[in-house]
Amino acid sequence: MPADIIFYIIIFLFGIVIGSFLNVCIYRLPNREDIVKTRSHCMTCGHTLKWYDMFPLFSYLFLRGRCRYCKAKLSAQYPLIEALNGILYVAIVLLHGVNADSLLLCLLASALLVLSVIDFRTYEIPLGINLFILALGAVRTALDYRSIADHLIGLFAVSVVLAVLYYATKGRAIGGGDVKLMAACGLFLGWKLVIFAFLAGCVLGAVIHVLRMKLSGQDHVLAMGPYLSAGVFIAALWGERLINWYLAQF
Repeated sequence: MPADIIFYIIIFLFGIVIGSFLNVCIYRLPNREDIVKTRSHCMTCGHTLKWYDMFPLFSYLFLRGRCRYCKAKLSAQYPLIEALNGILYVAIVLLHGVNADSLLLCLLASALLVLSVIDFRTYEIPLGINLFILALGAVRTALDYRSIADHLIGLFAVSVVLAVLYYATKGRAIGGGDVKLMAACGLFLGWKLVIFAFLAGCVLGAVIHVLRMKLSGQDHVLAMGPYLSAGVFIAALWGERLINWYLAQF
């Protein structure tokens, strides 16, 4: 097997291991549960899981999606989040290679994945995740110190406008977590890319939300976190190319 294929398989395996931890965060953070000290257990019978019950992706497939002890059906979220995180890591390394920036992008992708699922379910973005992204942004700004002005402007470029909207509408038009998210991502991306990310997220949110309502025939509360996260991820990986392509049309 070629060495590069083995390398990307390793990246994928690393991604699904981190994805397993993301599932813990998704379930526990909204309930204010400890994500480190509490042992993993079945959500139905409460039985403490062994290490061979928790091998990312493969344990779910081997157990055919059921708890080893009580045979309760396990959520498909487990393998989906693990597999998606692995795929995202491979995509990032394919596009950006192996370097410090790729590591930061992988961590950003994982954080966005967690907050997207939590916000979709609860309409809240945990402050801890936004602070984590802010810390990633601070590290990336330090590494990209020659463009520090772009990053610092990005911290306020979108978030200030959203903050005004938030206070003007008393939180009805936008959530406070979304304001903090765009501030943290603005520091990470810089002002050009965070504006692109916000616009992309709004377009995705408008289109997908309308389709959801049409297909279900019901009204749905719009959780912006998942769509803003998608916009941020697109901007982080392809934003510069898309902006340059757009400007080249004129």
